[in-house]
Amino acid sequence: MSGLRESIRSPPEWGIEPVPNSAKILRGIDLFVLWSSLGVGILVLQAGAFMVPALTMDQVILVSLVGSIAGSALLAAAGVIGARHGVPTMVSLRPIFGFAGSYIATILNVIQLVGWTAFELKVMADASSLILGGGYELPFLALFTIIVTLLAIGGPLTVVRQWLEKFAIWLVYASTAWITYMVIITPKWATFGGKGGLPWTLALDLVIAMPISWMPLVNDYNRFSSEVRSGTLSTLLGYTLANTWFYSLGAALGLMSGQEFVAASILSLYFGWIALLFILVDETDNAFADVYSCALSIQNAFPKTRQWKLIVLISILSSVLAYFLPLSQYEWFLLLIGASFVPLFGTMLSEYFLVRKGRIEVREFYEEAPRIVPRSIVSWVAGLTIYFAIATYSPDVGASLPSFLVSALLQYMLGRWRGWSG
Repeated sequence: MSGLRESIRSPPEWGIEPVPNSAKILRGIDLFVLWSSLGVGILVLQAGAFMVPALTMDQVILVSLVGSIAGSALLAAAGVIGARHGVPTMVSLRPIFGFAGSYIATILNVIQLVGWTAFELKVMADASSLILGGGYELPFLALFTIIVTLLAIGGPLTVVRQWLEKFAIWLVYASTAWITYMVIITPKWATFGGKGGLPWTLALDLVIAMPISWMPLVNDYNRFSSEVRSGTLSTLLGYTLANTWFYSLGAALGLMSGQEFVAASILSLYFGWIALLFILVDETDNAFADVYSCALSIQNAFPKTRQWKLIVLISILSSVLAYFLPLSQYEWFLLLIGASFVPLFGTMLSEYFLVRKGRIEVREFYEEAPRIVPRSIVSWVAGLTIYFAIATYSPDVGASLPSFLVSALLQYMLGRWRGWSG
């Protein structure tokens, strides 16, 4: 009986404590696979389709490349903290915002991750149902909810080493190459677009929002990195490549078919159903990351709660939301995420790299973390105010980079001012 219990015991739950050196086993190539996989998916293709026919394909490719580099650079920089100190993202906020500040970020992160999971489950169920001709959304929703729950319980090391590298990532690479080939040999799409209505700066915000949305999760995975430099570079390259490719490909598919749902565009291609099926297999890791990190974020406030129980609860809640969720609200959802987390991480990165120059001890993430750091809250709110002001009154300017710079600069100045530096 004891042998049976041993064989079916749950995978290790790392929780919010620092990852021991023995568990820091993800090499640069592992993190490249992880972040290139998280950077692809139906939702990214759908976001790319939002940019056409307002922009031309030349503009889409340029905006996708610039936005992916900018957003991925911030994502990789945030991942340095986890790789160095072995702590998850919400815990990494404690020395900079204090316990109370990290709880505010935790609430926002839980809300966005439940929403992301719901979007992922919905798009996977809808796309799978399309392959069979429609009408099967509910059983597919249940199936993908079970798969994602099991992956999240398995944890990051199992998903990267056993699921992605041995199986899923190769399917999505092959299917993406095939879809790209089919797009290239159908050149009519290249002459379409450019009708206006979406400023390129707002399109840039839409691209940046995707890697930014992963910043509250990045240290949940990069804390398993075996080496800081290679892990950071792999994160940057992996996500930049995938995000640029899929935003551009989604726009091209939208111009080719004119259909609102990008999965339908893929199905219209030769062997499109196989390509779509392969992408859906890999799409599960995006939902896995959302569920796993949501559970880890909740543990920031309730560290003694069992992780697997939170994972099951989050998966069920997200599945219920997915059943009622309109995909038409997706663009608004992306921009709202950018409004919350761009200035937050502007504050965080400025404090960590410029004010404190990386000099933070592990105990400052735990027992010696302050209750709240007012200057960090001020910087975050200032950047958030700038974001909403620009988005409301001057949307053509683009709000992501200005709000990031305002928070980062203000945090640096307040950190250097002796009256606020404590």
